[in-house]
Amino acid sequence: MTNQLQSKTEMHKSYRDYIRFKIFVIVLLAIIMILAALISIAAGSAGLTLKEVILTLIGRGTAINRTVVINLRLTRVVTSIVAGMGLAVTGCVMQSILKNPLASDSTIGVSQGAAFGAAFAIVVLGAGVQYHTNNAVTVTNPYLVSICAFACSLLSTFVVLGLAKFREVSPETMILSGVALSALFGGGTAIMQYFASDVSLATIVFWTFGDMGRTSWTQVLIISIVVLLSGVYAFINRWNYNALQSGENSAKGLGVNVDSMRLMGMVVCSFTSAVIVSFVGIINFVGLVSPHVMRRIIGNDYRYLLPASALMGAIMLLFSDTVARLVVAPVVLPIGAITSFLGAPLFLYLIYKGVERR
Repeated sequence: MTNQLQSKTEMHKSYRDYIRFKIFVIVLLAIIMILAALISIAAGSAGLTLKEVILTLIGRGTAINRTVVINLRLTRVVTSIVAGMGLAVTGCVMQSILKNPLASDSTIGVSQGAAFGAAFAIVVLGAGVQYHTNNAVTVTNPYLVSICAFACSLLSTFVVLGLAKFREVSPETMILSGVALSALFGGGTAIMQYFASDVSLATIVFWTFGDMGRTSWTQVLIISIVVLLSGVYAFINRWNYNALQSGENSAKGLGVNVDSMRLMGMVVCSFTSAVIVSFVGIINFVGLVSPHVMRRIIGNDYRYLLPASALMGAIMLLFSDTVARLVVAPVVLPIGAITSFLGAPLFLYLIYKGVERR
């Protein structure tokens, strides 16, 4: 009897230590994210220190510092945090409900659909122009481009969901459908580029590269609301995602409506990804890599994996955006290229080591 009590006590202690480690990792990630945000705001030609950034954020900075921090850098940093969190959470949820480690916004055609919509707005509707004074390319009507990108990204989502709902295809087939739609939209975008003028072609390339600095506070608010609602939805279903790890039959035995959860989850995740991509452009690998990194550290418990993945996504996008601004300053490199350049080797490393903890 004494041995049984001692064994239970040791098990409880081991479980408490296990949970404390996960909480410690999440708290550590939150601290790293805050430091990364402050460093990103301070980094640049203005030569701000972290102290000056903090004083400015609490309303005690100089007028020049307020202009740099509030008007120029803060919007970019907040966009990186919110977009990174949203893409990471949607990738994490998609990988669970589709039982596929490669599921993300780019593998179901959302990103490619957005690129096609943006190209259509720029080429057909004339939403792009080039300023010849400084050779800079910009978009004259960003809202028109965002609406077209959003509409086409949702079109891809509805096709995949329609197959899931009416044809009752498997999760694997949903991913294959997304790959086919990606190829379809990619071909359409290539045709748009082939017939586009030099100015329109340059604008399409500029948009698809992705840019954290193109959003306004209104757009940041829209993205934040969507990401918050999708995050709350995902966290409410955290136990359902845990149950699904044991297989669909086990989850159904525990009372989980797997089909309904999968359909609703795809709607929420695709809508969130579409909103983010339509405002900031194509951001690769954040939604794919962040959940895998955190799985190797804290495991598959979605109570902790969801917030950890969100924080890791924000850190990855903050770091990538800071690198994009500084590596060849004053030229700002495309954020999509940076996330691909940094994310692809990391993902290959995870594959080499084994995506899931054994």
